[in-house]
Amino acid sequence: MTRVRQAGAADRAAVEKLVHDAYAPWVPIIGMRPLPMEADYGALIEAGCVHVTEPELDGLIVLIPEDGVLLVDNVAVRPERHGRGLGRMLLAYAEQRARRLALPALRLYTNVKMTTNIALYESLGYVETGRVGVEGRSAVAMRKELSL
Repeated sequence: MTRVRQAGAADRAAVEKLVHDAYAPWVPIIGMRPLPMEADYGALIEAGCVHVTEPELDGLIVLIPEDGVLLVDNVAVRPERHGRGLGRMLLAYAEQRARRLALPALRLYTNVKMTTNIALYESLGYVETGRVGVEGRSAVAMRKELSL
């Protein structure tokens, strides 16, 4: 049974490889490396923001508490595991975490060209709140309100 746990320092190399493998196919589509490929996973793991699947590290989610909202900074699933519900499971975990932190909403942003991701988020109840520029990239900002 797949569960989610907080990543530890020993997971860093596997986390970085997973992020690379998950986002590499997007590089030619968006014309540059997606922002998750540029993140400092050592610092994010140390801060307790990275959560990974177990027993196999096939997916991860980066969650950053903010004022009144939980930022879903990154969701990554190993490409050969796409379509098996891991992304949905990780996003459900994010909702549980937000509720435990008494945060009434989740927010995220994704590249405008990542249309399959946008469709997934919309199917889970996220709504577009705007289009923004993020470090030279065009992103769709999305939000989901939770019942606490």
